Amino acid sequence: MRQHLEVAFPELGPGEHKRIMRGCADHFGRQLAEVAWLWRAPESEVQGLVTVEGVEHLRMALDAGRGAVIVTAHCGNWELLNLWLGASGFPVTIAVRELDDPRLDEFATRLRSRFGTEVVARGSSAGRQLMQALGRKRAVGLLIDQDIPSIPGVFVPFFGRPAWTPSGAALLALRMRSPLVTAFDHRRPDGSHFMRVSPPLPMPEEGSLDDRVLELTAAVTAAVEWQVRAWPEQWVWMHRRWRTQPEVDGPV
Repeated sequence: MRQHLEVAFPELGPGEHKRIMRGCADHFGRQLAEVAWLWRAPESEVQGLVTVEGVEHLRMALDAGRGAVIVTAHCGNWELLNLWLGASGFPVTIAVRELDDPRLDEFATRLRSRFGTEVVARGSSAGRQLMQALGRKRAVGLLIDQDIPSIPGVFVPFFGRPAWTPSGAALLALRMRSPLVTAFDHRRPDGSHFMRVSPPLPMPEEGSLDDRVLELTAAVTAAVEWQVRAWPEQWVWMHRRWRTQPEVDGPV
């Protein structure tokens, strides 16, 4: 974790890095308690815990009739974000990684689908299922802030360093001509949460499909970086975000 903070915030000293690490440990402890609460919390209490800004952008995107792609990250409490959307009546389909323990995976799926969210496991059929969900005018939610070499991605800047980033969200939005918005959550000092939904990002229009996927993925990753910079204690610094690096041609 310390190495990752040194990459992202080289201007901060060891004391500030330690402060962020302590805050991160506190945040994830609180998140575990929130997840336990979310298992039984009624819709009204889930809605009441979150103040939302910009949700009209998602409503308008869905009203356009082509579904919508929601890009988020492991910021704040992303499970709460999903459940708030479901409790508020949004038709949501999310793509997730199956957990290694089938019992934990079943638990996570039941939690995530409490208020109507469809859960799609990553794999060979996931792209087709997500395209079908967009065709049914649903919002498709994807997290794009982890280095996962086994799925399609592109290298884009993240805190000034190339980061292998899943490109599926950009590809879905471009192929299906669906609006793409970002949605991020963070916990406030009083324990409540704040969620911000962006207006749809501009769709790149020039270049090949690969060029446009790269451009859009970079734009979304810049939004993720802004969120992480604003609330660094509420992101997964334990993840090896820069593990995969571009191959270097010629002698180093």
